[in-house]
Amino acid sequence: LPNFNELPMRPGDPPHSAWGLYGDEDQTGTLNRLTDEVVAKAASDEIRNDWHLDAQKVPSFNRQAFHKNVIHKAPRIVNDDVWTFNTQSSTQWDGLRHFAYQKEKKFYNGVTLDDIHANDETTINGVHVWAQKGIVGRGILLDFRSWSLENGIEYNPFKTGSISLQQMWAVLKAQGTEVRFGDILFIRSGYIDAYNRLDQSQINDFASVMPPHFSGVEQSLEVLEWIWNNFAAVAGDQPSFECWREFEQLDPCNFTDRLPSDPERLGSA
Repeated sequence: LPNFNELPMRPGDPPHSAWGLYGDEDQTGTLNRLTDEVVAKAASDEIRNDWHLDAQKVPSFNRQAFHKNVIHKAPRIVNDDVWTFNTQSSTQWDGLRHFAYQKEKKFYNGVTLDDIHANDETTINGVHVWAQKGIVGRGILLDFRSWSLENGIEYNPFKTGSISLQQMWAVLKAQGTEVRFGDILFIRSGYIDAYNRLDQSQINDFASVMPPHFSGVEQSLEVLEWIWNNFAAVAGDQPSFECWREFEQLDPCNFTDRLPSDPERLGSA
């Protein structure tokens, strides 16, 4: 595995990318770290961590809310269900075709918008590739929510702010959690608990803010390097894994309107 400061691997590739590490045709990125050996060590435990499809009645980022239409197929006593929803309004993985390097206009392994939109049938860099093997590994929970309450640290998930790398290290140390290469990192910031305490008018007001403001993981090359050195994937309970917007001037991966710690960026790093 190349060191973070040795990336990119090829001249001309975007900063901090590792395109070609797992082959020029690879579509799974750092999920390649979930080897049979890594999975076998994690197989004894199971954690359920999904959110209801309709948990957010008014999703942020002006996204479509979940809707179920039950159609009575009269005159027979038969019903058909039609569900419409934006996958980003509930539990989901950001795929490697979701957000590109903005200056280069390229997704993981050099895939372009033209590659994806050539016709309605294109599946390149789609999550179906992940499903062929599944995402199975050792998940570790970084419970920032409990740690911050125990240590009297104020945290507002609805305002732009950061969970620093030093704080994440402190949480893991307090939990006695050992990080192993190939782990899947889950961060509990407390967003869902805070969201469930809002009334509908507060949710409407919050969702109407554009661009939205969320706290999340610190935007820094140090965080990217830490993730590169340890994890197969990262996830969190907040709408944006990374803190949203205030610190765009850092921009270490040349993004516009998106910040550097994005999960799919890490998958393509």
